Amino acid sequence: MAAAGLEAVLNEVRDTFEGGKTKSLSWRKSQLNALLRLLVETEDEIFRVLKEDLGKHRVEAFRDEIGFLLKSVNYHLDNIKKWMAPKKVDIPIAAFPSTCELVAEPLGVVLLISSWNFPIGISLEPLIGAISSGNAVVLKPSELAPSSSAFLANTIPKYLDPKAVKVIEGGPRIGERLLEHKWDKIFFTGSTRIGRMVMAAAAKHLTPVALELGGKCPAIVDYLSSSRDKKVAVERVVAGKWGSCNGQACVAIDYLLVEEKFAPILVEMIKGTLKRFYPKPDDTAKIVNEHHFQRLSNLLKNPSVTSSIVHGGSVDYKNQTIEPTVVLDPPLDAEIMTEEIFGPLLPIITLKKIEDSIGFIKAKPKPLVIYAFTNDQKLKRRIVDETSSGSVTFNDSLIQYVCDTIPFGGIGESGFGSYHGKFTFDMFSHEKPVLKRSFLTEFSFRYPPWNEQKLQLLRRLYEFDYFGFALVWLGLKRR
Repeated sequence: MAAAGLEAVLNEVRDTFEGGKTKSLSWRKSQLNALLRLLVETEDEIFRVLKEDLGKHRVEAFRDEIGFLLKSVNYHLDNIKKWMAPKKVDIPIAAFPSTCELVAEPLGVVLLISSWNFPIGISLEPLIGAISSGNAVVLKPSELAPSSSAFLANTIPKYLDPKAVKVIEGGPRIGERLLEHKWDKIFFTGSTRIGRMVMAAAAKHLTPVALELGGKCPAIVDYLSSSRDKKVAVERVVAGKWGSCNGQACVAIDYLLVEEKFAPILVEMIKGTLKRFYPKPDDTAKIVNEHHFQRLSNLLKNPSVTSSIVHGGSVDYKNQTIEPTVVLDPPLDAEIMTEEIFGPLLPIITLKKIEDSIGFIKAKPKPLVIYAFTNDQKLKRRIVDETSSGSVTFNDSLIQYVCDTIPFGGIGESGFGSYHGKFTFDMFSHEKPVLKRSFLTEFSFRYPPWNEQKLQLLRRLYEFDYFGFALVWLGLKRR
């Protein structure tokens, strides 16, 4: 897209927002209902593009993207009127007689930059919140999922207001040009490296940014005495590693922490579960492109890593596939343990005591999520109290991502800013205080000239609540 064309697109979106129509409840609901129709009417097309880009099975595509989005849109439709309503707040006696309310106003024109691993879901989930908050939106899908990007660019204008919601396709150069402009908010999902570039560009305009970056998400696997609990835990570990885009997800389990004595049992159970879940090589999503395939292949070329493989490890260079692979105790300074894996490789790190996992995690950058499979209440408490992460999930994996009632987001190097459900609405809104005061009463001791009597009155003003201050004023209360 030429510079003049891009400028014209951005001017149209800005003019649409300034015209005020995106702020009305009727417009917001009409757009959300249109998104519902898009998801229902184009379901087969979404299945197709996700298969082309990532090799996703229809069930996985529905679970992680279509169904997830349908749930999210309906949640916003059910609650948007309540979220938009002004909220009354208490005010101190110093402002008497006054009333105050908080009014959620849209930020303006927001830029959404999505990633390739959930190219429909991660594009439309923040879009849902941006629309329900009353903003105009420019969406840039990832060029690494070209079929999904083209689908969004061709389909969204048919369903949503084309003057208020724009899709701009392109690679890094288009992304750089978009970041040269001033926005009212930038929402980015992707790598830490690109996240730093987004922040640097946004700083030139003091644009607020939300970053969803990921990182190395650990899973603590405690010894579980119940055979059933072990089986369920291992199934959830396998699903949390390979069951969502073949490990190419920011919430995927990156590595396991287990006690030495439990490791052999765990490895055998993982092997058996993998055979049940993925009996054929193409049952998992594919590696997205040659670059990422080569990156993952290189992680296994380290001789000390190769010698630590206890399951899988085969690499098909012709078809660019990598077998689900388990690595036991690779060197901690190997790249597989220093960089986010984002693929079908699972290191298992053994410890003398499972409690040592807390110190291990604290020594690393703060992860997006910590998973822990344990029935030990003391260990659970220590994980919550002594570690820091975007979230903690006990005895399951990935499930926290689909909950509309809790925030999803990182901390530190795993990102900042939370979304999903009302948290998305809040992220794209400014909660504006509106205070209204009467001329009926005035406290003259607010103003100079100053004296000791006014100082004492001010002390009491800030010391008591409204009722207590009234009694003092009338001389009926003593300290």
